Amino acid sequence: MKNYLFCYFTGNDPEQERVHFAVSEDGYNFRALNGNREVITQTLGKKCCRDPFIFRDNEGIFHIIATDMKSDEGWANNNSMVVWDSDDLTEWKNERIIDFTQFSSTRDAVRVWAPEVIFDKTRGEYMIYWTHLNRDSNLDTIPWYAYTKDFSSLTTEPQILYKPKSGLCAIDGDMLEKDGRYYLFVADGEKDGICCVVSDTTSGPFEEPEDRKISLADTALEGNCMYFNEEAGKFILIADQFKSGGYFMQESEDLVHFTPVDKNLYSLDHLKPRHGSMLSISDEEYKRLVDFYGFE
Repeated sequence: MKNYLFCYFTGNDPEQERVHFAVSEDGYNFRALNGNREVITQTLGKKCCRDPFIFRDNEGIFHIIATDMKSDEGWANNNSMVVWDSDDLTEWKNERIIDFTQFSSTRDAVRVWAPEVIFDKTRGEYMIYWTHLNRDSNLDTIPWYAYTKDFSSLTTEPQILYKPKSGLCAIDGDMLEKDGRYYLFVADGEKDGICCVVSDTTSGPFEEPEDRKISLADTALEGNCMYFNEEAGKFILIADQFKSGGYFMQESEDLVHFTPVDKNLYSLDHLKPRHGSMLSISDEEYKRLVDFYGFE
């Protein structure tokens, strides 16, 4: 699994709120598939999506879960996620919507943003986590979670995953496990950058150190994605410089000490990506994607 599939969207216009793919053989330099045009045509919900998260489940089936949102309608006008499945990364099927107004704890939810999935080994279920805001609540847009077995229905009522001590927002949560601990990276409203909080379980509680900011960019970042580059032996963080434009990359061997990656050593800006996610793929999967979509 030494190749990479980057799944992302490209902007705020309806025709840019689509699923896009790019691939890489080194985890630093990426080429767009399908001429950087959409690879999935959404037919349900808002018919526009953002923040696509791609993952492989324990049975080897691929899924994409994304924010069901059309930003032309405003930034507080969505309450759902959209999901697709695939056996081969090329045919995406079973499109469905998870509507959070059907649950008592999220009946008034808006800004249901940036869903991701992690497997909870203790429960033997998948945990979906995302950020949202309940109308008329005194809480900001922060991470919530619920469990699922099929990425269609939930087995638990949604509840808060992490509430920052500052009382401000924490969006675009991205979680990974290292040495039995769970690291949750968020775009932090107080620190104006990517911060890390840590827990012994997927569902918290999360420790919030004072020096939790880990992003090294001199501009604000969001849309953070962390992945392990096996060849380099490093964790790589990529994120959207949403105020200044372009994509920022930094890397670490221990998730504590980071160094920025020289701009000349990686290529992402040409994709015009916003929030995305990364999937490690095999040589055969890489070839299948290129043969099916092509680069142009």
